[in-house]
Amino acid sequence: MGKPHVLPVFVLCMLTYTWTTLSIPFIVLPGLGDECKNQGVKHFTELLSNWSGSQGYCIKIGDGSWDSWTMPLMEQTTIACEKVKKMTELSQGYNIVGLSQATSFGSQGNMIGRGLVEFCDGGPQVKNFISLAGPHAGTASLPFCGSEWLCVLLDDLVKLIIYSRFVQEHLGPSNYFKIPTDIFAYINGCKFLPKLNNEIMNMKNYTYKLRFASLENLVLIMFEQDAVLIPKETSWFGYFPDGAFHPVLPAQETKLYTEDWIGLKTLDEAGKVKFIKVSGNHLEISVGEMKRYIVPFLKDQASTIALPKVVESSSGWQWSLLSFAFEMAGLNEGRQLLRIMG
Repeated sequence: MGKPHVLPVFVLCMLTYTWTTLSIPFIVLPGLGDECKNQGVKHFTELLSNWSGSQGYCIKIGDGSWDSWTMPLMEQTTIACEKVKKMTELSQGYNIVGLSQATSFGSQGNMIGRGLVEFCDGGPQVKNFISLAGPHAGTASLPFCGSEWLCVLLDDLVKLIIYSRFVQEHLGPSNYFKIPTDIFAYINGCKFLPKLNNEIMNMKNYTYKLRFASLENLVLIMFEQDAVLIPKETSWFGYFPDGAFHPVLPAQETKLYTEDWIGLKTLDEAGKVKFIKVSGNHLEISVGEMKRYIVPFLKDQASTIALPKVVESSSGWQWSLLSFAFEMAGLNEGRQLLRIMG
């Protein structure tokens, strides 16, 4: 009498097996000064998981917010690497969503995410990397300041100490500060970004390039009115030429791209890089844009997504992740979660 039940049970087991083996999990790496326990990050991860049908995990590094400021990025990347290697849920591969924070230096989760792709020996394969406002080519100056004499003085003071051993070992964001008029000091003093971007002559690592070029999709989201990252085009690997603060070179005109130091050109020519531009300020993105440009790359069929190489979005409803974090923490009571940008 038990035989008629064998087929349904077998089918159920197969469906369960198929779902668990095809569903690709993702991790979220918080930005500078943020951490996984904050309601904004938790809810952001939950939303992406609900929308995509894939399980999401936020990766805590050290003591969270404080260590994001004071711990060198190589050490943060090592901690993240050990964590993902121990997560059996990621053993068949996973996706990364790199976040930012509206601070004076920028978008640290993206840097650690790229470190996982390039530096994590023995780690599970990263399939899709989605970057929101990442300082991939570096950030060059203090934001929100302008050209007043005080700002120039502050900038000069930062440039005098930013590549010192003490600052590099005790201020995480200094590890991706790139002064275009002092490339020698940057290459010799900066302890993370030159290695990440394979910029050090006679020390270029083919393994880093091979790993980065193995991504199935690289989604680079730039915010048109971004005043935190300088220049904002760093989100697309664009940057200033060596020796000057102008003009801003598009990624395709930089040596990193033309000489293919990390495999960006290889990815781009294979149609695997998506350059997305949204109209808001730093991290102001609409729910519709999130569903359109992030969620599809967290789903099982992400490798088959057909988006134009360059996408410009002009949605009127914007969502600031920073404001959202304050809202979830109860600090923005009475303010709209979504707000119309003029």
